[in-house]
Amino acid sequence: MYRYDNYDQAMIDARVAEFRDQTRRRIEGKLTDDQFKPLRLKNGLYLQLHAYMLRVAIPYGTLNSRQMHKLADIARKYDRSYGHITTRQNIQYNWIKLEEAPDLLAELATVEMHGIQTSGESIRNVSADQYAGAAADEIMDPRPWAELIRQMTNFMPEFSYLPRKFKIAVIASDQDRTALRWHDAAVKIVRNAAGETGFEVYAGGGMGRTPFLSFRIRDFLPAGQFFSYLQAILRVWNMHARRDNIHKQRMKILVHELGEEEFRRQVEEEFLHFETLGEDFPQAEYDRIAAYFAPPPFETGLSEEIDRSDPDFALWVDRQTVAHKAPGYAIVNISLKPIGGIPGDISADQMDIVADLAERYSFDDLRATHAQNLVLPHVRKSDLYAVWKALDEAGLGAANLDTVTDIIACPGLDYCSLANARSIPVAEKISERFAGRETELGELKIKISGCINACGHHHAGHIGILGVDRKGTENYQLLLGGSGAEDASAAKITGPGFDEAGVVDALEKATDVYLAQRQEGERFLDTYRRIGMEPFKEAIYA
Repeated sequence: MYRYDNYDQAMIDARVAEFRDQTRRRIEGKLTDDQFKPLRLKNGLYLQLHAYMLRVAIPYGTLNSRQMHKLADIARKYDRSYGHITTRQNIQYNWIKLEEAPDLLAELATVEMHGIQTSGESIRNVSADQYAGAAADEIMDPRPWAELIRQMTNFMPEFSYLPRKFKIAVIASDQDRTALRWHDAAVKIVRNAAGETGFEVYAGGGMGRTPFLSFRIRDFLPAGQFFSYLQAILRVWNMHARRDNIHKQRMKILVHELGEEEFRRQVEEEFLHFETLGEDFPQAEYDRIAAYFAPPPFETGLSEEIDRSDPDFALWVDRQTVAHKAPGYAIVNISLKPIGGIPGDISADQMDIVADLAERYSFDDLRATHAQNLVLPHVRKSDLYAVWKALDEAGLGAANLDTVTDIIACPGLDYCSLANARSIPVAEKISERFAGRETELGELKIKISGCINACGHHHAGHIGILGVDRKGTENYQLLLGGSGAEDASAAKITGPGFDEAGVVDALEKATDVYLAQRQEGERFLDTYRRIGMEPFKEAIYA
């Protein structure tokens, strides 16, 4: 993983000192809350319903055991002994005291972590494939490029005060594990007919009040002009963005108002100003950063055999492990979705256990996923049983990846000041209702948001749930047919909403239609796309 140099560390240390002074002035009454708000947001500090919430950046989801142990220490010292993994591969703490926030940030800085640009009108944490560097299907590790973007965009004056937040993703596989087309901008690493490595470029995606899938605006961009093209996209948006209307400030609105062709034309025109300058950066700089992501020293001649005599272990292997590019190794997914638990939450003790497992069994490498789970990317198949036993004893052994109980959910009205309804109790009730039916229902991605900001990605759920306020009462809309994968699509509302118990019943009726109508090998999403909405609506509202 990338390691800070003296410049990185100096910038983070300076920011901590700056924020310490800003916090002191706020506590002393020398700054009003309105004056302090943009300063704290630049450091990832939100004011929520009950306390301050700090969102900590995990760039492209990668961290090591030292960092995870520190996150556990912070959870015990500054929070209530847990953290919450987010859909942007970050971690957040929900019970922060303002006077302690500078000390917390100072501790993060000792392990090369911070909360910078995890909030506010800025380029947010750059996301990437959680299997990067391990996936059998990737062209190359996308994380060096994600790190280059991070270094380019952190503290860059031109893009420090954007019209709205801006989200970027990088992948290198045909299988999309980052919800690429739901980002403001994204790149997929590809090779052209000549065997050259470059990028497919996408722009204009986003969720929230008005969900849009991005367009592919470049089929092939030479790797050496990567930054220039991204800068051209940002400049076109920055020039035209509606700063007078909060509902029209996101880049997705501009792209879809201009149209795909006109937006592409303007970006290409802006790009011409950069293209004449040649390549964006010296090859030596890419090589310097890429060296941090060199493959670990995988052993050779390892056995591919796995003893499946324990049926619980065998099920976990089938559900939670993925093919690795190195023979004798597997990618291990750690579920943070226990039955009846809060999706994405992890205790301090569990953080320490996972950190120890990463250090012992996965070359000190650990990942956070946009589906609010964790990954050990490099585990020998001969070690899988020991890893599973340790996870199971820690309450992290659920075998439910991408199934009905592997639910994405935002914190909702239990914590968030923007929410209209609670997400957590709905997720808990669904996981309890459907516990034990994961095999029967197969791949089924359920995503829940407590308001239209869509932090739970409900637009991209095979089944999505959106909590709204209906005359002072929590009401839940049911949506069907969304996807955040390579077959991306936006879910559609089935009809009138439900109360908390009613939406769980409605969801079960939808799965009953699937079971009755599915053909051989079909997922829920496949059946929905084949038969359409009407059979589901008839059953749900009968």
